[in-house]
Amino acid sequence: MRSHSYDDVLAGPRRKKVPEVPAEPGLVVEDPASGFCGAVVKIEYGNVVLEDAKGRHRVFPLAPAGFLLEGKPVTLVPYRAPAKAPARRISASGSVRVEGLKARVARDSRIWVEGKHDAELVERVWGHDLRVEGVVVEPLDGVDVLADRIAEFGTGPGRRLGVLVDHLVPGSKESRLVEAIRDENVLVTGHPYIDVWEAVRPGAVGIEAWPKIPRGTEWKQGICDALGWGQPFEGWQRVLSGVSSFRDLETPLIGAVERLIDFVTEPEEED
Repeated sequence: MRSHSYDDVLAGPRRKKVPEVPAEPGLVVEDPASGFCGAVVKIEYGNVVLEDAKGRHRVFPLAPAGFLLEGKPVTLVPYRAPAKAPARRISASGSVRVEGLKARVARDSRIWVEGKHDAELVERVWGHDLRVEGVVVEPLDGVDVLADRIAEFGTGPGRRLGVLVDHLVPGSKESRLVEAIRDENVLVTGHPYIDVWEAVRPGAVGIEAWPKIPRGTEWKQGICDALGWGQPFEGWQRVLSGVSSFRDLETPLIGAVERLIDFVTEPEEED
């Protein structure tokens, strides 16, 4: 049997260590001296503010073993809320924004769109995603030259083309040209609107609906005349400035672009 030393005897009985409890707002404790029982409101200047069931506030010093929690002595200490995880930032396309990531080297695969306005609109909404994936968007300057441009480009494994076409509806000139494309490394998608302007929701540009333009009238100029927007370059600035995210676009355009991005960035494309 272990014998006690004189030091042990002289030291007397050991005290139990009183647990420290963070004074989290809402924690209910009792001041044993006064019998006041209340929930922690806040800590300030070395004191804790308690609120009882009747809404009355009392201030008490944060003394060691100064409170009872469920009938047992505790020492209240300042509460430190856990650090919040950084809020996820969302890109204009609705994807999670990748912070601090440099744009990857451009892939050999490309996305082609019909014109400058299409390219600017795609950049406006999907620019972040495209830089993360290393996808370059290039204007085609009309679908009439599509077959020749594909031949010049030279598709193959790891060298795909995604093509976005305006007014891709059954029986249109665009649909006939697209049907002639037979290449497994080329995906053509499109939307039903006459021009990419019309794929922007009317409310985003402050109108109730896109005007109907008579056949034979140049569409963009007809739109600008009907809405009093001046010349097409001025009208386009109104349209583009009205777009801040995918929510400002019609669903067919969103789906068409997303399919193209998926096609040119499939895992087999990785180096």
